[in-house]
Amino acid sequence: MFIIAGLGNPGLTYRRSRHNAGFQALDVLAKQLHIRVTKRGFSGVYGEGVRNGERIVLIKPTTYMNRSGDCIQSVLHFFKCPAENLIVLYDDIELPVGALRIRERGGAGTHNGMRSVVACVGSEAFPRVRIGVGDRNGGDLKDHVLGKPSKKDQAVLEESFVHAADAAMMIADGEIEQAQAKYNKRHIGGATAGR
Repeated sequence: MFIIAGLGNPGLTYRRSRHNAGFQALDVLAKQLHIRVTKRGFSGVYGEGVRNGERIVLIKPTTYMNRSGDCIQSVLHFFKCPAENLIVLYDDIELPVGALRIRERGGAGTHNGMRSVVACVGSEAFPRVRIGVGDRNGGDLKDHVLGKPSKKDQAVLEESFVHAADAAMMIADGEIEQAQAKYNKRHIGGATAGR
């Protein structure tokens, strides 16, 4: 089985904020898999389904970003799912808007949600799909991530959410290297996201 988590903040205030890119990508994935993410539990909302004989659990923590790990650790424990079968979708200010970066494992960097996940899960050995939301350009970090993108950027992000959902399914199919080759250097706006 796989547990796929999208990170974000609950509530209408944050619904389309940059920091909720993980939630938005998970919504796309849920629609593709015909899974309703409406059950309440584990300090989040979740839904379950089966794809190609593999059980899939989709979850959005409702603990606010900096405590996302509490929810995810609870889900892993309940379903007896190993950390390496966790896939996390989340925003990244280090990447251009719409760019994706897929990693098999790694640290949390400066992302508070991922810091919480790594700390609570007790491992960095799980795949993640980072979704570029652009740099703050010297502005306040909190204002940037909690702010809403322009219409132009939102349109780019909408396409990246589809790609992030596709990448998550490729990872679940054991095709992480193919997902990396397909998406890691791609930037929807035209330039590459490599660094």
